[in-house]
Amino acid sequence: MARISGVDIPKQKRGVISLTYIYGVGRSRAKEILATAEVDESKKVSEWNDDEIGRIRDAVSSFTIEGELRSEIQLNIKRLMDIGSFRGIRHRIGLPLRGQRTKNNSRTRKGKRKTVANKKKVTK
Repeated sequence: MARISGVDIPKQKRGVISLTYIYGVGRSRAKEILATAEVDESKKVSEWNDDEIGRIRDAVSSFTIEGELRSEIQLNIKRLMDIGSFRGIRHRIGLPLRGQRTKNNSRTRKGKRKTVANKKKVTK
């Protein structure tokens, strides 16, 4: 396995696909990285030599990725919560923040259903 920015990327896959294992790198950014490093996209990671891996590491280091990106996102969410914006409040109470309805769906944000029992009728 090749190790780039603290992540083991699979050797048996093509370069574009294997770079997406790094948090913050998708297909388009992976293509951009390989173009900057002047490495063929269709080459498998096992076919890369040390010089190419070095150039790829340099190209990847110019982007905000992995731990730095995760902490940046968490700080942005914390800032929204601190200023009390609508999105911050929705983050705090664990509901969807982009205008989705919550009556029927949104189970991913709300979690597993909590069944509420009905009151029993008093019989005389």
